[in-house]
Amino acid sequence: MNPATAFGHALRYFRMNSRISQERLAQESGLDRSYISLLERGIRQPSLTTIIQIAQALNLPPRDLVAKVEEELRENKPD
Repeated sequence: MNPATAFGHALRYFRMNSRISQERLAQESGLDRSYISLLERGIRQPSLTTIIQIAQALNLPPRDLVAKVEEELRENKPD
């Protein structure tokens, strides 16, 4: 698994746990809904500013989002 895909999994995990739609996350973070979709699918990679915006919209520290990405990478490391 690459970092972009791991970020997408982490983002979807936190968004779904917060029970909010991509559209609402986009509104809360000031990002476009289609960009949120691209991030979740691992097609785009976020900047540090974007990570902070998303974390704030999800009411969690950015470090939690990054830690989840690291966890995804560890758990899905190729053998």
